[in-house]
Amino acid sequence: MGIKDVAARAGVSVATVSRVLNAHTSVSPAARERVLAAVEALGYRPNALARSLRTDQTRTLGLIISDVLNPYFTALARSVEEEARALGYSIVFGNADERPELQDHHIRTLLDRRIDGLLVSPADGGSPLVLDAARAGTPMVFVDRWIPGADVPVVRSDGRAAVRDLVAHLHGLGHRRLAIIAGPAATTTGSERVAAFREALAAYGIALPDAYIGQGDFQAASGRRATERFLALPEPPEVVFAADNLMALGALDAIRARGLRVPHDIALAAFDDIPWFVHTDPPLTAIAQPTEELGRAAVRALTDLIEGRTPESVTLPARLVVRNSCGERTTTAATRATLATRRSDA
Repeated sequence: MGIKDVAARAGVSVATVSRVLNAHTSVSPAARERVLAAVEALGYRPNALARSLRTDQTRTLGLIISDVLNPYFTALARSVEEEARALGYSIVFGNADERPELQDHHIRTLLDRRIDGLLVSPADGGSPLVLDAARAGTPMVFVDRWIPGADVPVVRSDGRAAVRDLVAHLHGLGHRRLAIIAGPAATTTGSERVAAFREALAAYGIALPDAYIGQGDFQAASGRRATERFLALPEPPEVVFAADNLMALGALDAIRARGLRVPHDIALAAFDDIPWFVHTDPPLTAIAQPTEELGRAAVRALTDLIEGRTPESVTLPARLVVRNSCGERTTTAATRATLATRRSDA
């Protein structure tokens, strides 16, 4: 089975198939869909996958992150590079830009360059090529996101306890109408954060109506659109919780565009704390992931695989960072003590 068979089935030229497989943007959406359908139907995989790894090591690791513009992934990439360098490896980066087809392009390119192993944060739920590469023997570790059911070690944070702390904090401040801007449901982080938020609200007898769930894509523009829709409701939420930092910034833009103030008119909180949240006006209350530790652990797990060991998956806790974007200036000492008690009882 070769590229000519794919071209014949899709009714396009070999050059068009090549452009689709290499994530060129000069292909029409209709042609791209036909090519990808043919690739899937025929089970075609480029030769790079079959010859992915040799026995001689290159001391090079591949890192494919979901969005290089997201400060969380930028910090993660830095941590990965520092740990890899300390262990004698170089890193080659690929930015998927939340696009599975671009992710696949990077996988093919990195395997062609004979990298020793791959760190992947799957975009939009991943793709068959990710799993095919793992099944073909490529040492691989998922970081931050993962593909359920895949036999691949995962290094991630668990934000459920931190989300419970956030909801307890918001409830203590008197908020009852809470909305969330969710990430893509196809991603594990997108679905998990909504589930954790819904579960935490239920503990206080608070429902999460569909109107209070905004669908985002982990990028700022989607956060702005979702917040504009929230603000147009007959009964807008009292709090918007953005499931990542970029969507939180989009939400903040939408609130300010309406002439509203945080937290006086509406409260705002975010998942994925970043250093400059302390410099926003007001500083944003956020859930912080242990980014540096995740990056280091992911590299160590991957090098263990490369060296023939069997690493365990790693899960590290996220934590709530309370600032001033939810009305905290009026928070009583009793409310803070309640949060501290909940953590000690957990």
